[in-house]
Amino acid sequence: MSNLGSGFSALGELDELSYGVSPVHTLDSRIKLLTTFVFIIIVTSFGKYEARQLVPLVLFPVVMVTSGNIPLKSILKRVLIVSPFAVLIGIFNPLFDRVPLYFINGLPISGGWISFLVILIKFVLTVSSSLILVSTTGFYDVCLALSRLRVPVVFVLQLMFLYRYLFILVEEGIRLTRAHSVRSFRKRGMDLKVFGSLVGQLLLRTLDRAQRIYTAMISRGFDGTLKLSRESRIRGRDVLFITSWCGYFAAIRLFDIPGMLEILFSRIFS
Repeated sequence: MSNLGSGFSALGELDELSYGVSPVHTLDSRIKLLTTFVFIIIVTSFGKYEARQLVPLVLFPVVMVTSGNIPLKSILKRVLIVSPFAVLIGIFNPLFDRVPLYFINGLPISGGWISFLVILIKFVLTVSSSLILVSTTGFYDVCLALSRLRVPVVFVLQLMFLYRYLFILVEEGIRLTRAHSVRSFRKRGMDLKVFGSLVGQLLLRTLDRAQRIYTAMISRGFDGTLKLSRESRIRGRDVLFITSWCGYFAAIRLFDIPGMLEILFSRIFS
């Protein structure tokens, strides 16, 4: 539970990064959200053997991290935390797809390994772009952007409350496990009976705390709508940002840029 708590606290640090000052931070949240959404759609649209075509898309997260003054280590650390899920999804591909597609110095490379590599590349690109979006915008502003883009307010509120209440749930779980470890007789481990009791106590605690939080929200004027802390408008630099990046994404999707560069360099050096 302590590892889970540290993971959620690390996720909360992304909101702290959103308070920074950089050209990316000052962009309209709707523009950053739409650009990231288009980027994820383009990434996922490539086929399972198109690893080379995905390489130019690395430019987007690199530019965003650099211009947004986001510590690259913090993004990579969070990507590595959830990377086992991507590995589990594609690790069996080499066992089922053994047809050789490439030969490197006589060594055959099967389609399974290529598709496994594509899964990893897509995972890193999509997850890192989402983390960068939260790091440069803030989760609350992302929810506000969804509301401004006419996403149903019920969905936006549920998303925002889920994000906030996960931290409360983990906090209560850490308190329970810490209390058990302090009071356990002779440091006895947590068997199934004790685990079930802790889960029941966690449910009761979270329900009670959720009720108190909701009562506090009602007393402070919550009426089921998102309040805009500040007005925002789309400026010329916002339009330039989304059009230039979307044009770049479309060019990568429509043309095999790495293949074209390979042919160009081979002709030059031949």
